[in-house]
Amino acid sequence: MKPGRTEAPAAGASLRDWLDWQVQLHPREIDLGLQRVRSVAERLGLFPWCQPTVTVAGTNGKGSTVAFLEAGLRASGQRTLAYTSPHLLYYNERVRIAGQPVTDAALVRAFEAIEQARGEISLSYFEYGTLAALWLARQQAVDVVVLEVGLGGRLDAVNIIDADVAVITRIGLDHQDWLGHDRENIGREKAGIARSGRPLICSDRRPPASIRQAASELGAPLLQLGRDFQLRATPAGLYWQQGDRGLELPPLAMHGAWQQENLAGALAALHALEGQRGIRLCRKALPAALAAVRVPGRLQPWPEDSRVWLDVGHNPAALEALQPWLAAHAPLQLVFAALEDKDLPAMAAALQPHVGRWWLAGLEVPRGLPAEALAARMGIQADGYFPSPATALAHARTVAGTNDTVLVCGSFFTVAAVVDPPSTNKSG
Repeated sequence: MKPGRTEAPAAGASLRDWLDWQVQLHPREIDLGLQRVRSVAERLGLFPWCQPTVTVAGTNGKGSTVAFLEAGLRASGQRTLAYTSPHLLYYNERVRIAGQPVTDAALVRAFEAIEQARGEISLSYFEYGTLAALWLARQQAVDVVVLEVGLGGRLDAVNIIDADVAVITRIGLDHQDWLGHDRENIGREKAGIARSGRPLICSDRRPPASIRQAASELGAPLLQLGRDFQLRATPAGLYWQQGDRGLELPPLAMHGAWQQENLAGALAALHALEGQRGIRLCRKALPAALAAVRVPGRLQPWPEDSRVWLDVGHNPAALEALQPWLAAHAPLQLVFAALEDKDLPAMAAALQPHVGRWWLAGLEVPRGLPAEALAARMGIQADGYFPSPATALAHARTVAGTNDTVLVCGSFFTVAAVVDPPSTNKSG
């Protein structure tokens, strides 16, 4: 389909109608660049952008970092808008105002405004969502905006906003065809969200040197975990410190030691935002609010069976972070499904030492692979092949022993198919 104006959904159309239309409107699913989306943002009257804003880029840990930022700001009395992607079950999850997903009606109003403004400019599905979040932030007059960067940083649609504080989480190998084939190139792309004179927070303990170089070139003050701020375990929980600032926290509700890095970066960003925009933090309320944060699908126990855990990790870097947990729960019954554009041999290598039985499943989504093709790409011989993650999990539960651990992972789509089977009617 050629880019440009096509017949938009009619008045009264549902959110589902708008999302289905957006998918087919633009000829490329991923189309990095800021010119088109910036032009439409200007037509929408989004500039000058005055609301206090934090942007979060990185390979893994972005969604959790956004959630920590959102919780800290709300505990300090701020009305927030948080924008993340992808969603797990419902498109509305991508935009939260005051901690709650926005309604279908609010998103439709935003899409109608964007359609009226864009003229002949073609927008991708992600660009529509980004503009909708920004438009709603302006319409709702929220106090602080927290934006997760989609793919990369420098050329991602979110980067049309000059954030007061930028955060870079752990850097790993993913989307190499777009961002580069090593951590140095990927780090430089992520660092494109930094701005001159505005703090850049890095919560990767071993960041690529390109982040430091980019921050220096841009004139962005860099605050690095392990150098400028710290987080350590204590008998009572955790202790965060930056200079003469310190905060004691109880243990986190989220599982996985890597969440401590995300928390540390979020706290550094909150304090930086306080300095940049005078937003006062309620230090008395912060510890409980941050410790209580949970993000669905991040090493999450499945409530229907205590043996089953769910994780949306979908690249080698995510599985590298998961290694201590995998080793502690081996040999695993693994339900795995993934997209064809991932580094499947590297993912298989990270999982192989910890897996007792492989239950591979197909994904009937764009870029999804049938189970047998998945096995061939991964270079493994599975113990069973299934048409969907739900059927694979059902089988794994029947053969797993009382003390076995079943892990469902490989993709957001994999976890979503287990939590919410395809027959369920949903908006995205």
